[in-house]
Amino acid sequence: MKALRHLFGIGPLAPGQIEYLVDLGESFLELSRRPVRKAPTLRGKTIINLFFENSTRTRTSFEIAGKRLSADVINISAQASAVKKGESLLDTAQTLAAMRPHVLVIRHSIAGCCELLADFLPGTAIVNAGDGAHEHPTQVLTDLLTLKTRAGGWRGKTITIVGDIAHSRVARSHLIAAGKLGYAVRLVAPKTLLPADIERYGCEVFHDFDAAIPGSDVLYMLRIQSERLADACAFPSIREYHEAYGLNAARLAAAPEHAVVMHPGPMNRGVEIATDVADSARARILDQVESGVAVRMAVLTALCGGEGEEA
Repeated sequence: MKALRHLFGIGPLAPGQIEYLVDLGESFLELSRRPVRKAPTLRGKTIINLFFENSTRTRTSFEIAGKRLSADVINISAQASAVKKGESLLDTAQTLAAMRPHVLVIRHSIAGCCELLADFLPGTAIVNAGDGAHEHPTQVLTDLLTLKTRAGGWRGKTITIVGDIAHSRVARSHLIAAGKLGYAVRLVAPKTLLPADIERYGCEVFHDFDAAIPGSDVLYMLRIQSERLADACAFPSIREYHEAYGLNAARLAAAPEHAVVMHPGPMNRGVEIATDVADSARARILDQVESGVAVRMAVLTALCGGEGEEA
């Protein structure tokens, strides 16, 4: 298999690379459940998490992943960086790269920023932790690991993604992964929350949530990204949105008995998902959180060449 130099998105990965990272992540689940959650795999490696957007799950899971593998981990937020003083993103990244970290994990609102920076940071591996509305590769790897360990895998399954598709890097990455791995994606949203070019992905598109539920193996709920909405009138009201596109107990009961509920977080209870559904036995949301640490351990290990020692 071709070695992993960077992780910009699901798009550049071959199916074998995706499956390898998921399988490696599965091996790290056992480590995360030990009384002593520590391995020497990345001892002597340095990882910098550079986050220009707010994050709880992704940033914390990358930090825990690095520390469980004995790496030195540094976290930098936009508020604590020289960008607040007018420094460019490129200058900030080059400054950090000059300190010789092994991996730079970046979350930024500009799509494609990781590929751009890689051209100027030849000695540093870069991980895309979410770039604008472009891609979020480690979240999709997390979801695939959750499906493998908690829902019988992904092959032949239908994942129905509901909500703010237009601004969702998770939805985009799933559409790309589906074309490589043999599962189907249905998209459910009002027209105002769908991207203009959605037909090019060859997926099914629904505006009626109830019509999309039969035959769904996963009901994957997305929050409304109000911080990215230029048009405040994308839908009439929160109440009406929840009635039309919220996952409640009645809708979950209409899904096949084996269907599970997923959400990349953060959740807005009472908007895209009802509390009783989020806390139900069919929800795999906290499993996704656990899988997220294991997958990011796998990504850091692959980028730092630690596979041999871990094996």
